[in-house]
Amino acid sequence: MTALPHAPSDAARQAALATLDKQHVWHPFTQMQAWQDDEPLIIERAEGNFLIDVAGRRYLDGVSSLWVTVHGHRRREIDEAIVAQLGRVAHSTMLGLASVPAIELAARLARLAPAGLTKVFYSDSGSTAVEIALKMAFQYQRQRGRPEKRRFLGLAEAYHGDTLGAVSVGGIDLFHEIFRPLLFDVLRVPTPYWYRDEAAPTPDACRDRCLAALAQTLEEHGHELAAFIVEPLVQGAAGMLVQPPGYLRAAVELCRKHDVLVIFDEVATGFGRTGTLFACEQEAIAPDLLCVAKGLTGGYLPLAATLASDRIYTAFLGSAADQKTFFHGHTYTGNPLACAAALASLDLFESDQVLARVRLRAAQLAALLATRIAPRPHVGQIRQLGLMVGIELVADRVSRRAYPADAQVGARVCRAARAHGVILRPLGSVIVLMPPLSVTEDELELLVDAVRRGIETETE
Repeated sequence: MTALPHAPSDAARQAALATLDKQHVWHPFTQMQAWQDDEPLIIERAEGNFLIDVAGRRYLDGVSSLWVTVHGHRRREIDEAIVAQLGRVAHSTMLGLASVPAIELAARLARLAPAGLTKVFYSDSGSTAVEIALKMAFQYQRQRGRPEKRRFLGLAEAYHGDTLGAVSVGGIDLFHEIFRPLLFDVLRVPTPYWYRDEAAPTPDACRDRCLAALAQTLEEHGHELAAFIVEPLVQGAAGMLVQPPGYLRAAVELCRKHDVLVIFDEVATGFGRTGTLFACEQEAIAPDLLCVAKGLTGGYLPLAATLASDRIYTAFLGSAADQKTFFHGHTYTGNPLACAAALASLDLFESDQVLARVRLRAAQLAALLATRIAPRPHVGQIRQLGLMVGIELVADRVSRRAYPADAQVGARVCRAARAHGVILRPLGSVIVLMPPLSVTEDELELLVDAVRRGIETETE
């Protein structure tokens, strides 16, 4: 097709956009000095599970656009739900008002969530969902007459978001250390990460050692702890660290014994990623507060929710004079467009039998990883639960010696995989695979083959 007169060529347009990007856009988690010397990949559109750049090149979305895309891009049913809602109202505040999609979604979430979580407080990101849970737990303890229970307990290597409260309960120094003077103090217990646990080199031994440390901490500090916050089954940003079976249930039972609330951060693990709608279902345990976001809208619009039990909700009831109100809110709380997208996404879980498909694809992915990735000499460990995968690369497999951070081996492997048509993003030396739940068998082949080639190119 002949270009219109004066219309820029694809190459010229790409160059102009790249120049504007470098002049004006500050990218997240990105060293911008290095970015200036690179050629940015500029995404213009998408089809199914593929992203398409301004030059028309197609890439499998291997990390679900940062762990959010569920049913693929441009899914007709979600598109139509958003357009239909646009014909009614795009946004109205929930301060003093209600909205139809927000009401319907809250009822749906309460029906689908672990037992007892009946109240839904909306926000717009995983970080804000966590902030809300922390504030609810703190205020709950004060209003039930236990003001001394004001501290929080979390896992080492935790990540719960980037607002200050979420950073406080996080534990990844690379991201958080510089902000330490701004944060409140949090108690830590060991992460059940058996691959790096020299004292307990098997999953069961690591689980038992970490539970013993948790029990001791609760014995010593339970009287002052408001809540324990944990990502159930998989610690995502820590490197896809999969907890040994039984850890989560035992940890929750210990917290119950010491009257410590439990907050589950299912921002990454929720909505089918692990093979169940919520990861905690796999250990048949429910929290007092549940944080969800990312996949809630199928990856379409920013929306988060903090689900609370009746016990917590009731502690906030009273007259105006009692001053028990939860004074927290966001401008776009319960945005109708986002809620409409979330309702359409939940419909697709049923009509597409998504959870059954995830379990099938997860088994196929496990077989591919075992035969094509595990034998590579610099692959130390492959961690998988459902369609959440972390491939830990090591400088020496026998000693498990890690690559130095400045080697940037994870970033190099992901860049090499891009040349084979797959977009990935590492966590240090861990290659993360988190494809959309709609990924096909052929697309899994493409994904694993690109990773294999990237690993061979950059480590062998």
